Amino acid sequence: MPGTAGERGRRTDAHKGAGGMAEPEFRATGVRIGKRLRSLTRAGQVRISGGRLELLTSYGSEIDSAPVQAVRASKPWFGPDDRATADLNGNRYLLTLGDHDPAPGEPGPPAARRFIEAVRRAAGRGD
Repeated sequence: MPGTAGERGRRTDAHKGAGGMAEPEFRATGVRIGKRLRSLTRAGQVRISGGRLELLTSYGSEIDSAPVQAVRASKPWFGPDDRATADLNGNRYLLTLGDHDPAPGEPGPPAARRFIEAVRRAAGRGD
């Protein structure tokens, strides 16, 4: 199964529906997730599915999740282009995604800009 603990590559493809599960609206793997100055995972997953945003470790354990309407996603004021912040349940997480979208068919995390757009689109906050 893609995304197993032994997999080290970065992937951006959506989970191919198994057992009737809906495909995620957004999925990124190989994402560094931090909280304040502490790194929580260097190869985590970010997923938007079923109206929820989930932050997961590389092993698939949940770090945090919240309804996408309650999530605030933005770019840090003075940060590199590959970073985004996500405020969930009163906690601010720093996400390090790709600095640009990977070429079609190439592995790699999507750009932070695409993550922010996906959160806004899923929450119905405009395009």
